[in-house]
Amino acid sequence: MKVISVKKYPEYKDIAIKYFQSKWANKNSMKVYDDCITNCITTSNSLPQWYLLIDNDKVIGCAGLITNDFISRMDLYPWVCSIYIEEKYRGNAYGSILLEQAKIDAKEGGFSHLYLCTNHIEYYERYGFQHIGIGYHPWGDSSRIYATTL
Repeated sequence: MKVISVKKYPEYKDIAIKYFQSKWANKNSMKVYDDCITNCITTSNSLPQWYLLIDNDKVIGCAGLITNDFISRMDLYPWVCSIYIEEKYRGNAYGSILLEQAKIDAKEGGFSHLYLCTNHIEYYERYGFQHIGIGYHPWGDSSRIYATTL
């Protein structure tokens, strides 16, 4: 099991774009992942980061580390986003591998906290995140906000 950062290994860019789009995009948002992943490679900033979780050369999951996850709490950052583990690999704590890499990179980027928004309860708490409030999305939904200290 290994985590690939597209920022560090740009040869994975096209694979990452297709994978994130297949898990998170709709027909109107395909360019969001294409543009953001493409441009993470050339920025000198520590954010964004896009990760692939690979098992025996097969992509089994993904996550991002970004400045804002389309949530009203723009005073909080960075955010881990788009966490996904293929269904047949779930139940093995593989998501924690992606979370740990995001924590490492956020800390190396000079940040003291890491945030995420979700409506899952009792998953992220296992990995050191605490519920701190509610945030609102531009499309009218709300999500629980979690934070962890790095």
